[in-house]
Amino acid sequence: MTTFGAIGIAATGLTLHRKWLDAVSDNLANMSNASRTSGPAFQAKYIVAQAANYGNNTDDGAGVRVAGVTLGNAVGRVVYEPNNPLADAQGNVRYPDIDMASQMTQLIMAQRGYQANAAVVDRAKETYQAALQIGRS
Repeated sequence: MTTFGAIGIAATGLTLHRKWLDAVSDNLANMSNASRTSGPAFQAKYIVAQAANYGNNTDDGAGVRVAGVTLGNAVGRVVYEPNNPLADAQGNVRYPDIDMASQMTQLIMAQRGYQANAAVVDRAKETYQAALQIGRS
């Protein structure tokens, strides 16, 4: 594997983890949004990762990619809040079914993955710069 190959593979990891961070932050930002019971609740977003060219012996296209985004349950939780302006005749509103503890765990995992891939890019850059320095000597 070349230095540029390592940077390319780490870049795919950075992209995946950034999108994961975006999805988790969107979920956390919308977990308290009430909606009418006649409509859907906010649907949590979950990133689906897939290995790119797994098993190939080439650096071309290796790494990971975002295969898609799946959405959580639109039913959510129905909560009795008669003073909420969105409440129906029975006083119920709909909230997303998002667990903060689970989302915070995913946030930490995505952040650590992002940091690890950024460290790979830094190390590969240092290696490349050291090789250039040797070539100048």
